[in-house]
Amino acid sequence: MSASTAGEAVLVRHAETEWSLNGRHTGRTDIPLTERGRDAAKALRERLSRWRFELVLVSPLLRARETCELCGLDSGAQLCSDLLEWDYGDFEGLTTPEIHAQRPGWLLWRDGCPGGESPTDVGTRADRVVAEIDASGGNVAVFSHGHLLRVLGARWIVLGPEHGARLRLSTGAICVLGIERQTTVIARWNDTGP
Repeated sequence: MSASTAGEAVLVRHAETEWSLNGRHTGRTDIPLTERGRDAAKALRERLSRWRFELVLVSPLLRARETCELCGLDSGAQLCSDLLEWDYGDFEGLTTPEIHAQRPGWLLWRDGCPGGESPTDVGTRADRVVAEIDASGGNVAVFSHGHLLRVLGARWIVLGPEHGARLRLSTGAICVLGIERQTTVIARWNDTGP
């Protein structure tokens, strides 16, 4: 990444869905926000108003698009397939305890998902998003999903995708990636605000 050209990257995890509420791995299943999720997404609008965005990137999945729209940033937003959530393959829709019942000791960040993606696969997609942010030359808003954004945060600071495991991220949270003295930094993480 060329630390001299990018502004801030403001990452927004989509707001609450039924599956995020009950801990189900929600990769490519396209489900909407809950009513509480819609309210939370609307509340993000004011918090995001302090930035002027050169580019708005959004995952094609409904929960991310709906969050972007309710934040008032959907006009001109570009769909970005690299922002799709981790493909959980055979584990789609399952909770971690359900997966552990089938495969004791499984760890997403190490093992990936059978029939889905590995951490390296997701890291490759995140790297392409980092390059797009860098090429924008200004502030970028990114609407996506929990695990993908955690990998993106790790890759921004030049860590392997598996280090995203250390970056907890709540629904409806805002994170800010920036540059300090030509070094990429995490300026704010998992800000759920008032």
